Amino acid sequence: MTDEPDPTVEVRNNTAANRYEITVNGELAGFADYRVGERVVFSHTVVDPAFEGRGLASTLMGVALDETRLLDKTVVAQCTYVARFIGRHPQYQDMLLER
Repeated sequence: MTDEPDPTVEVRNNTAANRYEITVNGELAGFADYRVGERVVFSHTVVDPAFEGRGLASTLMGVALDETRLLDKTVVAQCTYVARFIGRHPQYQDMLLER
């Protein structure tokens, strides 16, 4: 058994690219594209297959939606993953305007 350190997972809002990004040990593992206007429209979420099964998409969306709430914005979930995530997490359902 090896004692490998826990990976460093970070989420950041890359405003230049209009997407939230999640990295594992500095390597891009996934992203959630968005557009901002009166609402925040989440259009696409991707996690690289090499990083699937680690809960990274959930971590990514949790941070993205928490930051969206701070902006006092509602959400349009064009991305089916975002719609399902909000459906499974009641704390975000008040933010959902459309699917």
